Amino acid sequence: MNRVVEWDHEYDVVVVGSGGGGLTAAITAQAHGMSALVVEKTNRYGGSTALSGGGLWIPDNLYLRQAGQRDSLDNAMTYLDATVGDQVSRERKHAYLTRGPEMLRFLHERTEWVRFRYVPGYPDYYPERPGGKPLGRTIEPEVLDLRRLGTEQRNLRTNELPTYGLTITQLDFRFLNMAARTWKGRRVAAKLAAGAARSLLTGRRPAALGTALVGRLRLALAGAGGDLWLDSPFRELVSAEDGRVVGLCVEQDGRTVHVRARRGVVFAAGGFSHSEELREKYLPRPTSTDWTHASPGQVGEVLTAGVEAGAAVALMDKVWGAPSTPTPGGGLFFLVADRAVPAMLIVDGRGRRYVNEAAPYHEFVDRMYATPGAAENSWIVVDALSRKRYPFLGLVPGRKFPRGFTDEGILRTGRTVRELAGRIGVPAAELERTVNRFNALAEQGRDADFGRGDSAYDRYYGDPTLPNPNLHPLTRGPYYALPVRPGDLGTKGGLLTDEHARVLREDGTPIDGLYATGNCSAAVMGDTYPGPGSTIGPSMTFGYVAATHMKGGA
Repeated sequence: MNRVVEWDHEYDVVVVGSGGGGLTAAITAQAHGMSALVVEKTNRYGGSTALSGGGLWIPDNLYLRQAGQRDSLDNAMTYLDATVGDQVSRERKHAYLTRGPEMLRFLHERTEWVRFRYVPGYPDYYPERPGGKPLGRTIEPEVLDLRRLGTEQRNLRTNELPTYGLTITQLDFRFLNMAARTWKGRRVAAKLAAGAARSLLTGRRPAALGTALVGRLRLALAGAGGDLWLDSPFRELVSAEDGRVVGLCVEQDGRTVHVRARRGVVFAAGGFSHSEELREKYLPRPTSTDWTHASPGQVGEVLTAGVEAGAAVALMDKVWGAPSTPTPGGGLFFLVADRAVPAMLIVDGRGRRYVNEAAPYHEFVDRMYATPGAAENSWIVVDALSRKRYPFLGLVPGRKFPRGFTDEGILRTGRTVRELAGRIGVPAAELERTVNRFNALAEQGRDADFGRGDSAYDRYYGDPTLPNPNLHPLTRGPYYALPVRPGDLGTKGGLLTDEHARVLREDGTPIDGLYATGNCSAAVMGDTYPGPGSTIGPSMTFGYVAATHMKGGA
């Protein structure tokens, strides 16, 4: 919109979206002496960050150094070159690797709330590539007692993971999965149970993962004096005659509110995962809004507004892939550790394996689309021994599948592999051949077909009591199969930005006053996923970069 308006409110910085990137931008602005407002379209703050594991992949940061993990800028750049390659400019990659650690130190020194810790041993997703780290570079937020939020507790978006009342960190999750197999797993389970009991007695409300991260950022924003408006959907940008973005319009209680942004607007409102129209326009098919784990409301309105303002876009056909299986009641379960358990395999409609099942999740989804028919028809298969030993779909070892899985046609069961093939509609002889081949490879201890278990990342969620933590024959019926969908954590294509988080036009010039971070911007990671936390790390980093640039600090 290019016209003279009467402003209802004025701030230095206005941020659209209340996830990790948006909150970080506002906190940074306030800390630099600028007034900041965050507008959120839904009635909950936190976005997809709040639903996530809360990890950040930022090499060579203060928390890694405190834990004794040595790294360097050169080594981290070598790794990004080996994974991201030249899809993203060297200037943006360098900005991420230098400004990310700077952002974490800034929040550590300028707030009392934003604190993290190293997740020991959580590998980079490609640790064997040049510059990769088998022991990882990921940090996670410290546990937060949600009572600290006061009345803001009720407005915080929270995940609905099946944790059975336990406060599970990323570090705990790995070991808890092996509670039926290792003493370490049993000790962690006992510790978590004792912690849950103490919380019941004391009234504490401990939270971990993305919930803790957003809670900490919200406390930091309140402490810095920043404002947050809920139920205030973005409607359009306001630009001056020379094209500079000078404010925006939001809707509140059915009326349009004009907000001036003296220094600039930051788009941090997520991608377009919940827009069937945009998915059909840009993403590989098949695609469906039913397959996304992104927070509600992400329909791409800021992306559209940016394009209308003259912005270039990139990576529009890419998502942060997340192989998933349906759950009763229309839910969706993200298959992470489930794809690393030993007595398990995934087949397509031909009854054949087509991928290393334990591969990083974005790569797995890419392989689904690259294999004819796999995106439409894939099945995860486990046997009775696997169900006895390992958690699966959030169910503790040995627990029967809830009745809804069968009633809604999600779960298929067979006493034999041949019977299971008939239940899922794949050629029986081919599925038997696939299982027999897999079992032979498992007996040998090496997956010569797809390399499952060769990478430190594969083994991270595997069974350490086995010679190959990811391989064991499927020999004990009944056998179970559930469909696998090419899900996503969010879209990764969006507005093209530079090393200062400024939104760029097709000719490479910036649109003055407009910045973007998170999934509404084209990912600095290109079409890959270098390590755990490669979504939130960049989102927070470039939110910080945007606010710092508006202050004139970079």
